[in-house]
Amino acid sequence: MRSTVRLRILITCGVLVAAGVGGWQLLPSDAGRTDPISVGTTDEVTSLDPAGAYDAGSWAMYSNVFQSLLTFKPGFTTPVPDAAESCKFVGTKLTTYQCTLRDDLSFSNGRKVTVEDVKYSFERMLRIKTDVGPQPLFPTLKSVSAEGRTVTFHLSARDATFPLKVATGAGSIVDKDKYPEKALRSGAAVDGSGPYVLKEYKPGKTALLEPNPNYRGAVVKKGGPVLVKYYAQSEDLANAWRAKDVQVTHRQLPPDFLSSLDTKDGTRLTEAESAEIRNLVFNVRPGTPMADKAVRQAVAAVLDRPAITTGAYKGTVEPLYSLIPQGFVGHSTAFYDAYPEPSAKTAKKILKDAGIKTPVKFSFGYRKDATYAAETVEIKRQLEETGLFEVEAVEIKWTEFQKAYAKGTYDAYTVGWLPDFPDSDSFTAPLVGTENTLHNEFSSKRIDRLISSTQQYSDRSRATADFKAIQSEVATDVPLVPIWQKKDYVLSAEAVAGSQYLTDGTGIWRLWELSWI
Repeated sequence: MRSTVRLRILITCGVLVAAGVGGWQLLPSDAGRTDPISVGTTDEVTSLDPAGAYDAGSWAMYSNVFQSLLTFKPGFTTPVPDAAESCKFVGTKLTTYQCTLRDDLSFSNGRKVTVEDVKYSFERMLRIKTDVGPQPLFPTLKSVSAEGRTVTFHLSARDATFPLKVATGAGSIVDKDKYPEKALRSGAAVDGSGPYVLKEYKPGKTALLEPNPNYRGAVVKKGGPVLVKYYAQSEDLANAWRAKDVQVTHRQLPPDFLSSLDTKDGTRLTEAESAEIRNLVFNVRPGTPMADKAVRQAVAAVLDRPAITTGAYKGTVEPLYSLIPQGFVGHSTAFYDAYPEPSAKTAKKILKDAGIKTPVKFSFGYRKDATYAAETVEIKRQLEETGLFEVEAVEIKWTEFQKAYAKGTYDAYTVGWLPDFPDSDSFTAPLVGTENTLHNEFSSKRIDRLISSTQQYSDRSRATADFKAIQSEVATDVPLVPIWQKKDYVLSAEAVAGSQYLTDGTGIWRLWELSWI
């Protein structure tokens, strides 16, 4: 586990900065601008209802307009109270977790937040159980009870990671009078108790956020208004930056743009260590080509990561050979150990020994974007040049793509992943556990047992051996193939301060840190 997130800040303007751990600070002017700061992103909000989404764009929004019992302070991996006054495990078994709710909270509509709202939010999320919802994060949550200002979570098994999960977007507290019990809320209305209020929302285009005067919690800084602008592809975001339509950009800019960025005009670039990864996922449902482990192993034996990272990504990402990325407890190089060099010869032997007829034909889905298209072209080339595979690549918009792979439409697909919370468990249980969020129908009793074993330790370093064992199993069963890990890049105009605090790997999008200089 990382205790801090290391930032490497590149400053190229003539502004005095204070260097040191935690970044730098700009001295604000007294200009008094009150117009919204425009923030551009390619991450998409798939649902404004916390029970209905488990993706980076939606959770970025949730961290601003909703409140969880717990949250993370910038750069720290231990959650602290937000909507809660205090939280703790009761007893030594780590199967009962209890929180006392603050008594001064209200939703943006003025209604007081109660423990019944907290209970309702968790039970509703688990009950609705949408295909792309966050319920897989809580396999051990058996029931929730509420009394007075106390909410109690009853777990079916020991789970030291439970507080970390409560601090995520999955723990967002909603108004029980506004959100239907058995269905997702439709429309663009949001009733939360977070630092911001969603004043106006145009799906896929813009979201206008204004400070919530009723907010009480861990965030002490009051932010200004922010206009989030959504772009379909990374090149669209780059064009918006060039045209000065946005003052801040975060996720995702084209590799060509980043590698050739000129910061002489006062642009500030924040380059942060990140846990964002990308995997090639296999649909192992019966009847698919990837249901046979030998086919998956053969693909893993051929994949040339450096060719992908230096080609499609221009060196802005690094090859990844493990399920758990660098910087996290238990990180290993399991895939490199199993498949040290790309080898068509090895792949051919694997398929021949398994009696599999070649070429193996399969469909390959990916999100519509120029960078992902270049990545797919390279992967397709590598596989087809061996003569062992025929790949049918399918490009599709994100919201449709997410639903399609969840239904098993593709034999293989590429998906990026950001950790829900700063712990290695965020890469194991959600990605390779039974009923995982990748919806590839992979299940392994041994991996499930190892995941449960990792969750019992409050001292996360004690889970190292189990995490490494999980990765060895994944490299053998190959439900997915890790491709790369990347840094996090934030661009901001000279007139904006605070962009270096926008993200730190905890999954929280701190829009309130932005301000005019």
